[in-house]
Amino acid sequence: MLKKKKIKALLATAALGVLAACSSTPLPPDTGCGVPGGFCAPAAPIASPPPAEPSYTPPPASAPVQTNPIELGPSEGRPLASSLDRQGTQGVRIALLLPLQSDALAQPAEAVRAGFMAGYERDRNGVTVNLIPTGDSSQATLDAYARASEQNDIVVGPLARPAVAALATSGIVSKPTIALNHPQTGGQLPRQMLVVGLSLEEEASQVADWAAAEQPGARALVLTGKTAWQQRLSGAFTARWAQLGLNNATVELPSSDGYVDPNALAELRSRMQVDPPQLVFAALDAVQLRQVRSAIGTSLPTYGTASINPGSDPAVSGPELSGVRILDLPWTVQPEHPLVASYPRWGGATSGFDMQRLYALGIDAFRIARELALRPNTRFQLDGVTGRLSIDMGAGAAAFRRVETGTVYRDGIYETVAFGR
Repeated sequence: MLKKKKIKALLATAALGVLAACSSTPLPPDTGCGVPGGFCAPAAPIASPPPAEPSYTPPPASAPVQTNPIELGPSEGRPLASSLDRQGTQGVRIALLLPLQSDALAQPAEAVRAGFMAGYERDRNGVTVNLIPTGDSSQATLDAYARASEQNDIVVGPLARPAVAALATSGIVSKPTIALNHPQTGGQLPRQMLVVGLSLEEEASQVADWAAAEQPGARALVLTGKTAWQQRLSGAFTARWAQLGLNNATVELPSSDGYVDPNALAELRSRMQVDPPQLVFAALDAVQLRQVRSAIGTSLPTYGTASINPGSDPAVSGPELSGVRILDLPWTVQPEHPLVASYPRWGGATSGFDMQRLYALGIDAFRIARELALRPNTRFQLDGVTGRLSIDMGAGAAAFRRVETGTVYRDGIYETVAFGR
């Protein structure tokens, strides 16, 4: 738990937001994943996994790395759809722009890089990947992006939220660009910029739809804490719950060193005896939710995002979590799904849930980039390892949507639940 909290704090401080909606322990919203665990959606079938890739040391900023070199003619005016067909007769050049030289973001960036290259190794025909390492500076990232867009057909990145925001308002986006985080700029994004980061708010909103479908007309009790990721999760759930015309009460539970205050649990138990809800939404982590359910019982339907996913850690999982409903990434909750199983698992030095989710984001980022080369300026869907993905690069601003996987957790097993949205 301590290691996961350190990772979360690290990402939050850097405004990464990539894992903000995705991990067994909440991550910051910068990567768009979702704090306490949380990317996710149904996946699709595929073949056997490729061999694990060799260890990697980030190269100097001045030397972009090219993989699988292919003889390519001039890129100007070359339509992507015709340059890469299903047989891979020609090639498309993809730049992967990541903060591998950042002290704060090197580990998350490496997880994304490893996932992206796992996707490339599985479907590399007709593709050249140029790795562009950057540091923390948004201006340096913009300069690297400008060079990358001149020499490549598609750019994937940046990853850090400030860099994505700077790019979104820079006016230099001229090629299809797959941003790996949410810029939160408030304005309209460039037409060719597709934002695919994991989002805490979107996950919480999907949970609200799921709970409303299973418990029509129910009054929800929203349990949250004081941290930023908890406030974001609870805020997004209650906003969507209100849009659905439903009522809720919100209780903020103080905690210290990751444990809920016992007096707050006693007060919560007394409150629920007087004013019982019909369901619970937990913007908590798995350890905190175990404490809550030990205090109030396990009979109420309880919903949450990846933040309450205990995984296989015996120190976190327990009978108190049996029956909780968890929205998470297929990568995390459907490891035996044919599509998920077709990729090697992340084996980096830091291989917790948060890094696993970023690794999965890297896999899907490659698949989206390749499909954009095959189907430019169109709408399409993909079954991804981070969920069911819908992409629209047609007229107007680019649009992206991810639907994650709903499961019921019992004794370390995730039972998939279908819910419409």
